[in-house]
Amino acid sequence: MKMSDIVAGYIIKMLDESDGNAEIQRNELANLLGCVPSQINYVITSRFTPEQGYIVESRRGGGGYIRITRVTTDRRVAIMHIVNSIGQRISAASARAIIDNMTAQRMISEYDSLLIQSALSDKAYGSVPQENRDILRASILKNMLMTIVILQD
Repeated sequence: MKMSDIVAGYIIKMLDESDGNAEIQRNELANLLGCVPSQINYVITSRFTPEQGYIVESRRGGGGYIRITRVTTDRRVAIMHIVNSIGQRISAASARAIIDNMTAQRMISEYDSLLIQSALSDKAYGSVPQENRDILRASILKNMLMTIVILQD
């Protein structure tokens, strides 16, 4: 397992145990997990973003901290926000990260996650010219997520 996955898992566990709020000291967490403090920064900036449903506050200095809050919103609103944040093109890796985060936040089921990731994989676009794959992938991802929103009614 990658160090970034370990750090993210630890922070998620902290959030789960404290009703969606966690306050960490970067250096202490780095020492606890056996990594460098910059790894903590990387994980927070890449996996705990507003688009993924988190608010991050930080205070620098000796008594500094990083406070992470999980924002709970209506599932439909959250999915629509994700749809609106997807641009005209998206890479397979970015699409996978979005779907993984949605699954972790229980916005979609494991079953839906597997189906969507299968439809967005590079294997599915073997006959599509490379320069068009990310455009097609973005369109399909948006349409699949919109279908999930519609089917929730």
